[in-house]
Amino acid sequence: MSSGTRCMWMRGGTSKGGFFLAEDLPQEIEARDAMLLRVMGSPDLRQIDGMGGADPLTSKVAVIRPSRREGIDVDYLFLQVFVDRPVVSDSQNCGNMLAGVGPFAIERGLVEARDGETSVSVYMQNTGQVAELRVQTPNRTVTYEGEAQIDGVPGTAAAIPLTFKDTEGATCGALLPTGNAVDQIDGVKVTMIDNGMPVVIIAASEMGITGYEDRAELDANDALKTRLESIRLQAGKLMNLGDVSDKSVPKMSLVASAVNGGCICTRTFIPHRCHASIGVLGAVSVATACALEEGPARELANLPEGDCKILKIEHPSGDTATVLDFDDQGLVVKSALLRTARKLFDGTVYS
Repeated sequence: MSSGTRCMWMRGGTSKGGFFLAEDLPQEIEARDAMLLRVMGSPDLRQIDGMGGADPLTSKVAVIRPSRREGIDVDYLFLQVFVDRPVVSDSQNCGNMLAGVGPFAIERGLVEARDGETSVSVYMQNTGQVAELRVQTPNRTVTYEGEAQIDGVPGTAAAIPLTFKDTEGATCGALLPTGNAVDQIDGVKVTMIDNGMPVVIIAASEMGITGYEDRAELDANDALKTRLESIRLQAGKLMNLGDVSDKSVPKMSLVASAVNGGCICTRTFIPHRCHASIGVLGAVSVATACALEEGPARELANLPEGDCKILKIEHPSGDTATVLDFDDQGLVVKSALLRTARKLFDGTVYS
């Protein structure tokens, strides 16, 4: 057993994982990944020999370092530690874990807290995007207590607004990597989109389901998951992602008409298990697809008027509200969401 590594475990949004300073981890990628697999207890469906919670949403890592970029406070690298395979992937961002980056950076002394509220600018290394977080810091101390509530998390906590810019095509090189709002794969109409997260959007009815099934039912539907994986592997190449067999992108989002007053209803696979809710940047991509002139999402979406639209993306745990600002050409120029975070422990983790 190692002598241990300094680590803070946090809930960020609807995810949970380990937050590390980059200087505390091995600098060689193979050694780093081997350590993180041991920390999480992967590969093992129960992750019984590690900190992972036997779910992709609780097997995540954030690596933070002071930034050398002008106007940026910290750099954030997100790593998805697979549960059932010895894989650590950096092929995507995680907007939920991002919510914990601001508090962590302040707690570790990388950003000086201000009295009341502290802004933290974050460079997301996975895709080269920048986000701004506003962290509640009364008396220059991070507080996790507050009245903000997000679906998928019990109780309330301090609000952490996240604002994103320049997310269009962050991973795939273009908002619509194929240049089309609608393509066909295996005879199924799809929208392949990247506004912060590469997502393949399909009408649930095209896959023989309603889109309102619960998570357990969808996870047990092997025929559905086989069809989705076939489409995903083909979409990966079309989206400039290459062979995605060992990648966690693109996400697969099955959509249906909203049932609780939102914009659209989703069931998202990440990529092989149904998400308990929806990822932050995945919600932004789905919301953007709803505003296209055509496509599976647009056909089912309930869109409000105005250049600033609040779009509630329904999911198994409730909904995620996204705020999209559009320019005169109808293009998304800014997106924002409300998240919360909570520190769970701060100490030493062993590998």
